[in-house]
Amino acid sequence: MCGLAIEIQDNEVLSIKGDRQDPFSKGHICPKAVGLQDLYKDADRLKRPVQKINGAWHEITWEKAFAVVCEKLKQIQIDHGNDAIGLYQGNPSVHNLGHMLFGPTFAKLLKTKNKYSATSVDQLPHHFVSQNMFGHMMLIPIPDLDRTDFLLVLGANPMISNGSLMSCAGFPARLKSLQSRGGKMVVVDPRYTETAARSDQHLFIQPGTDALLLLEILRTLVIEDELTPAPPLLEMMSGWAKLLELLEELPSDLSGPTGINLVTIKQLARDFAKAKTAVFYGRMGASTQSFGSIVQWLGNVLNIITGNLDRPGGAMFPTPAVDIVKALGKYGTMNKQNRYFSRVRNLGEFYGELPVAALTEEIATPGPGQIKALITSAGNPVLSTPQGNQLAKALETLEFQVAIDIYINETTQHADIILPPATGLETDHYDLIFNNFAVRDFAKFSTALFPKEKGALYDWEIFKNLSQGMRQKPLPWWRGKLELWLNPRRMLDIALRLGPYGQLRTWKPGGLTLSRLMSRPHGMDLGSLKPGLPERLYTKDKKIALVPELLKNDLPRLFNSSFIDPGKKLVLIGRRQLRSNNSWMHNVPRLVKGPVRCTLIMHSKDAHARGLSNGQEVTVTSRIGSVKLPLEVSQHIMPGVVSIPHGWGHSNTTTLSTAMQHGGVSINDLTDPLQLDELSGNAAFSGVPVEVH
Repeated sequence: MCGLAIEIQDNEVLSIKGDRQDPFSKGHICPKAVGLQDLYKDADRLKRPVQKINGAWHEITWEKAFAVVCEKLKQIQIDHGNDAIGLYQGNPSVHNLGHMLFGPTFAKLLKTKNKYSATSVDQLPHHFVSQNMFGHMMLIPIPDLDRTDFLLVLGANPMISNGSLMSCAGFPARLKSLQSRGGKMVVVDPRYTETAARSDQHLFIQPGTDALLLLEILRTLVIEDELTPAPPLLEMMSGWAKLLELLEELPSDLSGPTGINLVTIKQLARDFAKAKTAVFYGRMGASTQSFGSIVQWLGNVLNIITGNLDRPGGAMFPTPAVDIVKALGKYGTMNKQNRYFSRVRNLGEFYGELPVAALTEEIATPGPGQIKALITSAGNPVLSTPQGNQLAKALETLEFQVAIDIYINETTQHADIILPPATGLETDHYDLIFNNFAVRDFAKFSTALFPKEKGALYDWEIFKNLSQGMRQKPLPWWRGKLELWLNPRRMLDIALRLGPYGQLRTWKPGGLTLSRLMSRPHGMDLGSLKPGLPERLYTKDKKIALVPELLKNDLPRLFNSSFIDPGKKLVLIGRRQLRSNNSWMHNVPRLVKGPVRCTLIMHSKDAHARGLSNGQEVTVTSRIGSVKLPLEVSQHIMPGVVSIPHGWGHSNTTTLSTAMQHGGVSINDLTDPLQLDELSGNAAFSGVPVEVH
């Protein structure tokens, strides 16, 4: 979503800089943006379909590729049933306009229950909690960062991510503005992150105990200080009495396992409550743990009871030009969970997807419903999902695998056919999803910089062809004509016209259309976040469900948990790096050059106790596997905690020549598929017990 000013001459990129006229990013740029030119020219990037024949890759025509794929998928479903096809969609999917608009049609035509995505290794607790509190999975409260006076950050590193599920291009500048107006940022994290280094206060916390911290904060405010939500929020919620009862019956002093002194927790609670405006923001570390849903729920409760929901400076709901919440409408409401369950472990679905932690076992375990064919789209689950090395072995047993991807990587190397879309600088872009999570309402359409190569296809054209091939019967003539006419620009224009600022919604001559948006190449500022409750709520009674039963009933699991003693065992957490976009762009030389970045960070106290030294190769072992990598001794991590960055682990059997020189190891050869947030099914990457020697 950051604005880029790209200078070209004779179809060569001369420079990529931040666009200072962009009203949202205001000139901010990160290394990944500069890497786009390398991605465009990468000799390893696929541009035509390839098929594996006798272990070797051969270029084939699009016509043959579509025919083989659809014929094989149909035959497998005839032989084994619809659920014999699995679909995995990776994180890049939601950053591609064409994929977002045309991918769902293809997914629906597969008629399989075995659908998976990166959502369940990332942010599923956010969606689960929003559905159960606000009635809609996409109604996620976002920090009004530009107007808050107190930002409490739990398990997030926006200095590096620029705000995951909080689209805030140029976080460093926004933080500087917050602090210059007298505001404060407190960071709670097991690692002294890049964000913690810029904070006013940092607190180390034992991984997986965040819910205990939040419960102590709530008990301090509600029970000890007798804080009561002020109108209109009090009238807008149900369950205040249940919350009082819950907090009064808490076990005494929950602070012990957190590693944070109880006095410090109480002071943090009161600092948050007395701030003019304040907002809680919990992200990856808060979500990818065994109690991720409870943490996101309690964080919302903290914002609500202190009067910081749906008001300037608190947590608010964006009103983007294409409002996905309204577009999904009733589809996004409360009846789309646990309608069916995974075959092996009985894990519940959420909005038509099963937890990806179940994918390997659903391929490897024989029986009715076993996955026999897999489609991966813009994803590398061998590196990004739990026990990835076992998934790689399972992929070899499939009858057929097809990948929609631009690289032969750790996952796609097992495929029979790879369909590569035109990408990056060759595509138009409008961010359908992340404008719904932005700290300011904003719209921008970026036109393709270069035309796609002759014979190449866009992702939406690939999905159109696959959809046509998978249909059991022809469309009615009018549907066929409509499908031929539709493309991403036409669909986006309709969505903008129907949106809250659109021509068809406002009936004003100046209403938003795609052509008007394209006439503003730097983007269009739509203003600060606006209050929207109770109109935005999708609960049946139009009230916030303060204490949803599913979440309340999961608390005994939290209280009965045996948290790891940091003095006796080590626990593993991940980390994100500025020049890594997960595993997407590790084949870009400028993003992977320099010192080795795939290291195990360990506190000096733990290293000394084990006789280990900085730079030494160490073996890290969990219940499910081992990896070897260099040790980085540091004071910037909590004793008892170690960290490996995610996205690495490139194998020497792919064609990724640059990535092979900086391969590293995959943290997901250690993460445990049995370790989940039981409510949502999200993988629990944070707090995996390990040994290091």
